[in-house]
Amino acid sequence: MSKLRILYVASEINPFLETSEVANFVRALPQAMQEKGMEIRILVPRFGLINERKNRLHEVVRLSGINIAVGEEEKPLIIKVASIPNAKLQVYFIDNEDYFQRKSVFHDKQEKFYEDNDERAIFFCKGVIETVKKLGWAPDVVHCNDWMTSLIPMYLKTTYKNEPLFKDTKSVFAIYNTGFTHKFGDDLLEKVKMVDIDDAILAPLKSKDYEGFLKIGMEYADVVIKSDEISEKLSLLIEECSKDKKCEINSEEDEQLFESYYNIYTDLAG
Repeated sequence: MSKLRILYVASEINPFLETSEVANFVRALPQAMQEKGMEIRILVPRFGLINERKNRLHEVVRLSGINIAVGEEEKPLIIKVASIPNAKLQVYFIDNEDYFQRKSVFHDKQEKFYEDNDERAIFFCKGVIETVKKLGWAPDVVHCNDWMTSLIPMYLKTTYKNEPLFKDTKSVFAIYNTGFTHKFGDDLLEKVKMVDIDDAILAPLKSKDYEGFLKIGMEYADVVIKSDEISEKLSLLIEECSKDKKCEINSEEDEQLFESYYNIYTDLAG
């Protein structure tokens, strides 16, 4: 039996960037799965807080150079890579001068939420899929972490569903306590659209806010996972939207936690 291929997608990972619980989780789980014999790839945005020299990031020229459409505009995709110290894991970084050069993540110095965080998420999600295509690496499971990755399950089930590389790919969407109160502009749905995507497909996103991003992730993912520290409001939303897809993983023990994920992946891959 060939190795299961798991793609991890998140907004952050230790030791490169840590702003929430996501960073530690996405650092520990892929290594544990690799040690259990799975083949791993990790993709995150190259936020400007990440020091390229210190972390030894370098551009992967053969993967860079694609243009990613966000609404009417096309932006160049730059791919960088670095290794996690003391682990046999590489991390690929999605970069673009307009979206990821700022020395902050989602808020400016006045703690104002960036108006174009929706575009940054769209660019990132599309960039992930295009990068994996260029790698020619067919993932069995794409594990999407947090709201910024929530469009990937939808894109995999629509625009990319006939792509041979993704024909058997399943997706997991994990939800954390990382909400925001910002509401995006009326053009959000137009920006998200691609071939084969209409308003009906994007209905879960019509609130144009944090919950909308979670809803679209839950709608199209094959499994929805909620983290331990989730708010009651989010728990109710998950209950309402994910129905039979919901999977609760509560474990104090790392080994039990890793075993639970191992079982989810192997079950999904069939």
